[in-house]
Order: sequence, then C-alpha cells, then structure tokens
Amino acid sequence: MDERSSSETRGKHIRCRAAVSRKPGEPLVIEEIMVAAPMPHEVRIRIICTSLCQSDVTFWKMKDFPGIFPRILGHEAIGVVESVGEDVDEVTEGDTVIPTFMSDCGGCVDCKSKKSNLCSKLPFKVSPWMPRYETSRFTDLKGEVLYHFLFVSSFSEYTVVDIAHVTKIDPSIAPNRACLLSCGVST
Repeated sequence: MDERSSSETRGKHIRCRAAVSRKPGEPLVIEEIMVAAPMPHEVRIRIICTSLCQSDVTFWKMKDFPGIFPRILGHEAIGVVESVGEDVDEVTEGDTVIPTFMSDCGGCVDCKSKKSNLCSKLPFKVSPWMPRYETSRFTDLKGEVLYHFLFVSSFSEYTVVDIAHVTKIDPSIAPNRACLLSCGVST
C-alpha cells in the first residue's frame, strides 16, 4: 500500500485501490477510486488491517434497499489518521484508530450516560452516506458515486469516517486483533 505523507495529500483527493461491490452477490472488483478530503468533523484514515464480518456478506447479497450498489463494504478495521477535517480535536495525523459503525458524539445525554452506548445525536442507521452530510466521499475514476457501508467502508486503502465513529487506540495492539474491536465489541 502506498504510504503517502499527509503534507502531500491534506485537503486533496487521494487515488487508491478499493474492493468495490458493483452488484449483489457478484465478486468484488479491485479498482482505483478517488477518496475526497475530510469535511468538518471527519477523519481520513489509511487502513492497515481489515476483516470480513457476516454483516458484510449479508449486505453484499442484498438485492433491495438497504442493499445499494456500487458500494465499498467493510466495517472492522484499524488504521492510521492521514488527515483531519475542521473541528476535529480528538485525534491528529499519525494516530492509530479503529473506525466503528456505532457513533459516540461525546456530547448527547446518551453518550454521557454510563448506561448506554447508543448515541442520540447521530443514531445508528443503515445509510449509504456520511452521517452528518448525507453525501459520499468515494467516486470511481469515471466520477460515479460509490456508496459507504455502516459509516466505515474499510475495504479501501483509504476511507473517510466521521469523528464520532473513530476511537484512538494504543498502536502496540496487534492490527489483526484490534480490527475486530470495530464491530465485535460494540455489538
């Protein structure tokens, strides 16, 4: 994988490879895509390890909504912050993070509660978009939108995730184990 300097890519689109699901149940296609720069409250992450969950397989087979294509699947991962959008103070470039499909805004009554892990500001939903802007950060090289999956889309060398879906972790944790924390622990 291409390890670019964030000073070269900050604020710019990145061209990288992703496993794109073009049609339900058909093999994923490794192709070059464009990943937009993060918007406010977003983080662009270089994925260093990802794993396959049964949820990926389930959505890959879906022919009706919320199965929507073309899409970049994957939601169990670990990565390194490549760049951050405005209003992101929780992580910095170079931090090791796990993206999670469950949000934690840190400010709502549910996120502040010791009894809940269900954010009421950015509630869980199956959406093909980024949670705050209802748009995608992925396009193919022809400019066609590629949809997100569970706010993570880790079957790509780079992804953009809302800061409410990012948790900073100790970089000494083995990546092939840490990526399982993205889904297995939160569910």
